[in-house]
Amino acid sequence: MTIADAQQEMRDAYWWGAPGMFASATAWLAAAVVALGAVPERSVWVLFIGGMLIHPVGLLLLHLAGRPAKHSTDNPLGKLALESTVWMLLCLPLAYALSRYSLVWFFPAALLVIGGRYFTFATMYGVRTYWICGAALAGAGYVSGAVSAAPATAAFVGAAIECVFATLLLVRGRHRAAT
Repeated sequence: MTIADAQQEMRDAYWWGAPGMFASATAWLAAAVVALGAVPERSVWVLFIGGMLIHPVGLLLLHLAGRPAKHSTDNPLGKLALESTVWMLLCLPLAYALSRYSLVWFFPAALLVIGGRYFTFATMYGVRTYWICGAALAGAGYVSGAVSAAPATAAFVGAAIECVFATLLLVRGRHRAAT
């Protein structure tokens, strides 16, 4: 299997990654709404719990759309997906530690971590759009941290960025499938 074949299989199986990104945007949105409430510290846990549900919700959306939602065992990019997940899981405790010091640092740190993970998706799917998405999330994390943005603001920004890019990927995937 060539890298191009492996990337094509990943795009076909996971619909360019759009359903997973929509699930992630939903987790960010839920955290943002909770951050507006009386106990904004709970928004950290909403993003963590929502983050654990991204993969299963993404798979559910793929199944509902009639997509295979799995790649072949000989696809070398499946390992990249797992490795980038492990990297992300190892970095998120740092974001949590920052939240214990100051809640306004959690979402910027999480934006940086998630943005960094999306850079690997550019290789996994063979889609440069993920570089732009990763840079947008990381940039939003940097700016949110620099201006000490309210937790809800930073989380809403994360949700908006992921929703926009998920829509772009979905449209692009549909366009490519039609041609």
